[in-house]
Amino acid sequence: MKVKTSITLSEEVLETIDLHIGKYRSRSEFLETAARKFIAQLVRKEADRRDLEIINRRADSLNAEAEDVLTYQVPL
Repeated sequence: MKVKTSITLSEEVLETIDLHIGKYRSRSEFLETAARKFIAQLVRKEADRRDLEIINRRADSLNAEAEDVLTYQVPL
């Protein structure tokens, strides 16, 4: 379901949208696509932050496990 809304943009932003509107049928479609992509980027960034936090929290045990695995490596 689409909801009509009103936003205020600078002339510069609006002119840039108009220059790049290309395959989009309207400014609304362009802005909705841009918003969806930006939201997806925010979600990925948050997931990356959580993953890094987990890795950092478990770094000592992960490093110890990697060192243990390397002791099984056969010299070349």
